[in-house]
Amino acid sequence: MATPDFIRELRATAGQQLLFLPGVSAVVVDGGGRVLLHRRADTGRWSIVGGIPEPGEQPARTAVREVYEETGVVCTAERVVGVEGLDPIQYPNGDRCQFMDIALRCRATGGEARVNDDEGLEVGWFEPDGLPADLEDFARHRIRLALSDGPTWFAEAAVPGA
Repeated sequence: MATPDFIRELRATAGQQLLFLPGVSAVVVDGGGRVLLHRRADTGRWSIVGGIPEPGEQPARTAVREVYEETGVVCTAERVVGVEGLDPIQYPNGDRCQFMDIALRCRATGGEARVNDDEGLEVGWFEPDGLPADLEDFARHRIRLALSDGPTWFAEAAVPGA
């Protein structure tokens, strides 16, 4: 994932300390029920598309923008399928982040699936029962949520003192 300019500016003063950041992930489904995936350049693994909202950008707009930037597919955000605070991560350069991920189900409306930037190695449409073996668990969970008709998923909160 390319680092947005506003994060680089933040890092100039915050250093490598843990930053709590918004993240948006998109499960894009076509008219035949297939799921759009891209093989990430940074990990070499298949995943769904995701990214960081620009300041003031709504999560649905982030999903639509990231999907187009990374895959050339035009989509419409349909609903929130999950909200999850992810575990902190540390990048190879030492920067630490923790993302609050908002996962959205999106419907493909146009474009042609292709590698559209340097963040992906491959792009493809997959049947839900034919997902790649090396698909990230993060993506598998969100795909299950997006393909179900259940309510928005979130981790249950423990009751303090219980």
